[in-house]
Amino acid sequence: MKATYVDTQLFSQLNSSTDGITIFAPNDNAFSGQVAGVVGSLNDREKLEFVQFHILLRFLSTFDFQTLSNPVKTLAGSDSKFPLTISTSDNSVKISSGLTKTSISNTIYTNKQVAIYEVDKVLVPKDLFPPAPPAPAPAPAKPVAESLVAPKDASNGVIVVCIIILYFLGLPCI
Repeated sequence: MKATYVDTQLFSQLNSSTDGITIFAPNDNAFSGQVAGVVGSLNDREKLEFVQFHILLRFLSTFDFQTLSNPVKTLAGSDSKFPLTISTSDNSVKISSGLTKTSISNTIYTNKQVAIYEVDKVLVPKDLFPPAPPAPAPAPAKPVAESLVAPKDASNGVIVVCIIILYFLGLPCI
């Protein structure tokens, strides 16, 4: 977070506005089993937008989510590049980026200016991580006389990212 200077933006927002901030912090399980290096391959602007996508420029209590209009503006922006929709159902707050669907699982920290909510998944903006193209058609079958080779596993990796959000607040990270 420090490398993207988002900490400076948040500090400025908190000191110059009464709107506060809301942060969606992925838990440890959100990062398990993911492929290393994908986020590292982003350029500096993309890394900044990726971190900003997890931050709303206003304080939202759990009750405030019911009154939001979608798409919700994040620090990364509100246009079609960064659509984030939030809906409520009973006591649940659901968040969708178009590629990621998750929900708030816990309130980590809240005061009247900052709200930090734990989410089960990393929010993946469609603009930075477009869906993979469809797999090519399989090759024609080889004649029976030739030896067959088992295809390699072509499973896709998931994105790895580490967002350090709480350091400037003096709070422990999840």
